[in-house]
Amino acid sequence: MTKKHIRQNILSLILSALICLSATGCSLFDSSSSDSRSSSSLYDSSVSDSSSSDEIFSSTDSLSSEVGTRSSSEASSQTTTTTSQVTTTSKATTTTTTRASSKFNTSLIPAYSGSAYVAVNGNNPFFSSADMTTSAYENYSPLDSLGRCGVAMSCIGRELMPTEPRGSIGMVKPSGWHLVKYQGIEGNYLYNRCHLIGYQLTGENANERNLVTGTRYMNVQGMEPIENRTANYIKSTGNHVIYRSTPIFIGSNLVCSGVLMEGKSVEDNGAGLTFCVFAYNVQPGVTINYADGSSSGPEFIETQATPKATAPKATNNNPAPQPSSSYVLNKNTHKFHYASCSSVSKMAEKNKAYFNGTRDQAIAQGYSPCKQCNP
Repeated sequence: MTKKHIRQNILSLILSALICLSATGCSLFDSSSSDSRSSSSLYDSSVSDSSSSDEIFSSTDSLSSEVGTRSSSEASSQTTTTTSQVTTTSKATTTTTTRASSKFNTSLIPAYSGSAYVAVNGNNPFFSSADMTTSAYENYSPLDSLGRCGVAMSCIGRELMPTEPRGSIGMVKPSGWHLVKYQGIEGNYLYNRCHLIGYQLTGENANERNLVTGTRYMNVQGMEPIENRTANYIKSTGNHVIYRSTPIFIGSNLVCSGVLMEGKSVEDNGAGLTFCVFAYNVQPGVTINYADGSSSGPEFIETQATPKATAPKATNNNPAPQPSSSYVLNKNTHKFHYASCSSVSKMAEKNKAYFNGTRDQAIAQGYSPCKQCNP
């Protein structure tokens, strides 16, 4: 073999070695990149463990950038667009689907400043054109490993709305649930079992995937006005509304910091109803530890025994309720009354429900006492 041939063979071997090393290096780099993306610490290290309502919203930088993801270990990349595995429990269809929660970023949320809810993204929801449909359905995310609710989404029409009174939901204990009272709160109970999608919209009763631990303030002042607007629009027009409710949890907190509520009317392309708001899960005067739901505030002191309801007399305008009923519930206003209250006679029959539980049980189910008869 000549020297020329030897040199050519040596060069060929070196070239082959370089190609092999280059290929191996690329493979190692890809593997490392993949491991980085799947790391469970992507969000954990950037989350603040604030314990008070003031601290939770004092800096938007401390808020997690993910919306509606089940846990930090399920984050596929550090972006503000996330997905959720959602199980449909619709009266119309039954499917399992994966829906993007939105491009919403929690940095859009301003600090709480006294309003129960605030418009986000110019009050424009983050729906895509693919989300718009007139086929009614309901999607509720499975509970995550901490027992927390996720994204709830629905195309709401008259066909999904309830035709009977809401039943008991007291058996459901959402993540972070505590039964505690403070002075200065309507009904005194700090927490309600808050429907992500209100009962009046889809008729979901004791659905654990649709109930979060929320303050009385968030439930009545933050979420209920939006739910009422939606229900009134659907009832008056017969149109459908795409509706999404996303509880925002920080890190491993068991109590959400608030709920992002989005809605858009379908048939008129949002002309009749459009909203994108964030309802704050706070209670003025009370400090909440969102990690476990514990709290502190003005002590509640029972001043007198709860009066017993008297048996009312039947009249043409005010039919007597069932003998075992303690109160009359108004399903529209979510107030409860003594049966003898004059407001009961003005109540539409379709909005009446007779309740034979205690006062505390009525409040725990989301009803507040009438200010006229003070039950």
